[in-house]
Amino acid sequence: MDFQTNFQPLTVQPMEIEGKSFEIITEELGEHSFTAEQYPVVQRIIHASADFELGRSVVFHPDAVRAGVHAILAGKDVVCDVQMIQSGISKQKLKKFGGETKVYISDEDVVEEAKRLNTTRAIVSMRKAVKESEGAIFAIGNAPTALLELIRLIKTGKAKPSLVVGMPVGFVSAEESKEELRKLDIPFITNVGRKGGSPVTVAAVNALIRIAEAQVTSNEKETT
Repeated sequence: MDFQTNFQPLTVQPMEIEGKSFEIITEELGEHSFTAEQYPVVQRIIHASADFELGRSVVFHPDAVRAGVHAILAGKDVVCDVQMIQSGISKQKLKKFGGETKVYISDEDVVEEAKRLNTTRAIVSMRKAVKESEGAIFAIGNAPTALLELIRLIKTGKAKPSLVVGMPVGFVSAEESKEELRKLDIPFITNVGRKGGSPVTVAAVNALIRIAEAQVTSNEKETT
């Protein structure tokens, strides 16, 4: 069979493809315990990963979605642990609210300080980030050491993020870092286990941006 000439997709329209994907996700996920405000975030995480196990493992602090949307509407920045996350976030949509994406891991002073201290750039980048991006949303999907350092800074009162989206992937400290995050009484979105990564972290942040957009649109309709 000639795949190129015989295969016919259901649709080639992007919005229709996304809509159909969401229908499949809802059908296959079945019953779940996520709230109405949490589910759109989980839906986009599954959409980005095609991993229902990962989707079911997502854990929200009760105030996570509200706090994240409020931070976006207030123009807070999104601090990313790596450039891959920065690249995936809807920067133009975020900019409409006054926020920007920030990533410090490749800054020259971070690289030099990491060498001097014989530690990871991810750790040093978090130390810089909490000084320069007060009240930001932190999106960590790659480096468990970044999440562990951010948790340490929160515990010592040196960091007060609006929200932590912490879903690093890996075999060394990834699962443990997320377990530590779940112990904190701050707004967070995370998951249980080794899975995670940049794409699902990006999906969670972009879901929050979409929710913020929808709230603005709804408020505008109510005032007209």
